[in-house]
Amino acid sequence: MVCGFIAEESGRRVAAPIANPQAAARLPVTSQPARAPPEDVIASEEDPLTYVEEFLPEDDVLRATRVSAVETGGAEPVTPATGAALRFIAAAIGARAVVEIGTGCGTSGIWLLRGMADGGVLTSVDSEPEHQRLARRAFGEAGFASGRYRLISGRALEVLPRLADGAYDIVFCDADRQEYPDYLIAALRLLRPGGVVAFDDALWRGRVTDDLWRERTTIRNPGDPGTAAVRELRDQVRSDDRLVPLLLPTGQGLLAAVRQA
Repeated sequence: MVCGFIAEESGRRVAAPIANPQAAARLPVTSQPARAPPEDVIASEEDPLTYVEEFLPEDDVLRATRVSAVETGGAEPVTPATGAALRFIAAAIGARAVVEIGTGCGTSGIWLLRGMADGGVLTSVDSEPEHQRLARRAFGEAGFASGRYRLISGRALEVLPRLADGAYDIVFCDADRQEYPDYLIAALRLLRPGGVVAFDDALWRGRVTDDLWRERTTIRNPGDPGTAAVRELRDQVRSDDRLVPLLLPTGQGLLAAVRQA
């Protein structure tokens, strides 16, 4: 008696007797679906995220701003994917007036300017004059005339009240995370209907999504107040009926929301 694989049960082939070997020889041969070799299997979710970050390589000007940030010990610039997202938002809504909280050395400002409409003006606020000096140089090297941006030195919460209500298309925040909830309040005043507010570091090294983070904090180990503020911001954005929010896993997380009328 000859056995052949002629049926499947529970996802496996089952052997059954074939009485006529000559007939068995004429049966069509079936093959199992080809399996991808182990090296083609994505080992972790980090691989597609790395691909996303490298999808749009930065040019020499942007790379130079990163070098400046390292040399001056400034804040870490937005990642390439986050910068690309900012440029996309600016282009999608035809942004002409943008507020940036946290100039840094000009990385995010260049991405924003490259997405803004011709003649649009970026207003960038930072408390470090050296950062703004480097950003001004970077903007010039990127080909933007001085009329395309204005740099205001000072603490954001002292500068923002001086800006006009409802006059801006985008407010981008990448500064002191502890002040993020206050930045949101200011942004809602500054944005026109249909404008976008965006926050970098919205996932902050995984701490914001860590369900045990609160339980691990004690009086002796109070944790990171910046993380607490980002969590507060998250709750504010999700519960505000005036906002249509989106959280992207680029860089350390980009939280964006459209201000409805």
